[in-house]
Amino acid sequence: MSKQELDRARALIDTGDVEAALALTAPLAGRPDAELRALALHAAALKGAKRREEALAFDRQAVARFPTSGVAWHNLGATLGDLGRGAESAAAIEKAFALGVDSPLSWGVLARARLATGELDAAEEAYRQALRRAPGAEATAVEYANVLWMRHADMDLAMAAIDRAFHGGGNAAPLLLAKAKLLDAAGRPAEAADLLARAAQRLPDDAAILMAASQAALDAGRLHEAERLVLAADTARPNNPGVMNQLAIVYLALGRPDVALAKARFGLSIQPENQSLWGWAATAARAVGDPLHAELYDYDAMVGVYELAAPDGWPSREAYLADLARSVDRLHHFAEHPTNQSLRHGSQTLHLLTGSDDPAIAAFFKALDAPIREHMAKLGTGRDPLRRRNTGDYRIQGAWSVRLRPGGFHKDHFHPEGWLSSAFYVETPARAVDGGDRQGWIRFGQPPFRTDPALPPERWVRPEPGRLVLFPSYMWHGTEPFTTDERRMTIAFDVVPA
Repeated sequence: MSKQELDRARALIDTGDVEAALALTAPLAGRPDAELRALALHAAALKGAKRREEALAFDRQAVARFPTSGVAWHNLGATLGDLGRGAESAAAIEKAFALGVDSPLSWGVLARARLATGELDAAEEAYRQALRRAPGAEATAVEYANVLWMRHADMDLAMAAIDRAFHGGGNAAPLLLAKAKLLDAAGRPAEAADLLARAAQRLPDDAAILMAASQAALDAGRLHEAERLVLAADTARPNNPGVMNQLAIVYLALGRPDVALAKARFGLSIQPENQSLWGWAATAARAVGDPLHAELYDYDAMVGVYELAAPDGWPSREAYLADLARSVDRLHHFAEHPTNQSLRHGSQTLHLLTGSDDPAIAAFFKALDAPIREHMAKLGTGRDPLRRRNTGDYRIQGAWSVRLRPGGFHKDHFHPEGWLSSAFYVETPARAVDGGDRQGWIRFGQPPFRTDPALPPERWVRPEPGRLVLFPSYMWHGTEPFTTDERRMTIAFDVVPA
């Protein structure tokens, strides 16, 4: 077996060319005498392609054939964690530790596994162990800070975790971006904008910092500053689809939707399946009256509302929803919303819910199959960005739960990693929903940032327990805030073609 081939596969994975890596590693991992590295790299390529269940089979094969390899057990634990199977992930990592593994990556996997099982003290300790071994690991520090914020609602505690990573040698840019998100999540957007403005001055060639500073300036109403910063990002990273996306956002705010549409279309010429660019192209098309908007926002055809029947084993839908509510409610351990998500005044689960062995949650994902397939059949195939990806089959790529308390809502957003997105209502604030002003309803079509002309919501759907709403992942959606002393609990997931 060629070391050069495996080295090449590693390089392909590192550069994001997972399809080429899969083509190279599949025959190597399929050999009866496949070595551990071939199995590991093939599993890594499958995970890069979001085919986690297939990756798991190769990780299991690796530990069966190389049971004394701590690396194999680490890989298994990491994949199990990616699949939301927290208890199994923790057990595999503990086995890796027993075989001599002591890497910061393994401690990070253990931290996420403990979060999935609700062992929050143990999760925090695992994050601390990871950072003792790699004090400048920005991604781990940002995860840890997010957990500290969600669990303790203590901004100083979370900020200190980020500061320690910087002093430990961490790269400044991602840590500054994380600090800005923390400030914004805590309701201090002006401080976040000031921080990013200073960061842009200190790091004038960092496109990510420049784009974040541009957005913060836009949110603060400093439109020409926002334009200056995004143009600097365009200079630092020319012809980059992400920069084209931010240019579209800024020019929509400046009242130049024709320029915004041109920037979005240029980005799509480079990345034709970029869901974020499709979302902003549709927004700009609406502002200028381009028919692209009607093509992408055909609400009657593209938004489906389905009532989930009681799964086998439950006498009624009401009985099932009561069990599901209890099961999901037990997963909400945090006091505050994440820093990098759309919800405000509530909590969100962090692990993939499809990995749950709870009977009610497992039954939910089985019950979804019929409405998802019905919706795909109704969509059919076509040349537009939604229908042309319809293969007739699917896989669930992400699944989580949100619990909103009084005053809670989702900021308008879309899901750039999905194809179809969803909202399933486990509990709804009944008095708010019935109040006549759409409190707690899901809304569609309103972008989250300033546009000129203004673009209000175009469609609403009333939430009901047991109701599933499916829609294109590039479509703006948010929640009307509710003020009654009730709560709203949902399960959401993204679907991608298989």
